[in-house]
Amino acid sequence: MSERLTAGATAPDFTLKNAEGQDVSLRDFRGRKTVLYFYPAAATPGCTKEACDFRDSLGALQAAGYDVVGISPDPIGKLAAFAAAEGLNFPLLSDEDHSVAEAYAAWGEKKNYGKTYQGLIRSTIVVDADGRVAVAQYNVRATGHVAKLRRDLKLDA
Repeated sequence: MSERLTAGATAPDFTLKNAEGQDVSLRDFRGRKTVLYFYPAAATPGCTKEACDFRDSLGALQAAGYDVVGISPDPIGKLAAFAAAEGLNFPLLSDEDHSVAEAYAAWGEKKNYGKTYQGLIRSTIVVDADGRVAVAQYNVRATGHVAKLRRDLKLDA
């Protein structure tokens, strides 16, 4: 597992496919602040709650100069169905080989019901307009995370 990112570090560049199968790169967001949130699996209860919270807060985040991008190990088809079912209005990117999650230290050891395995660690990285990490949050909770992030970014809750 990569070392966790900290504020001031250069955000690892990447190019992934979005739900429509088009390439999206971190450099596409240069000049704007970008919230990259890593989630384990589309259409699961926690991930749906978190995605809908980002959807519902997108206007306020964009007004403050932030774009939102969701990244998961799901295939493109599953992302497209998830986005359509929940009316998600921001890009969802497919990281099936979890290479981007690994670069961002959002992939690693997890424990569930006494079992240890490798998986996606729910994480949010805020990248500034110059491509540097402004905020790095790991092991975040699905419920209430977006509200906490907005408070941390000093946005109106």
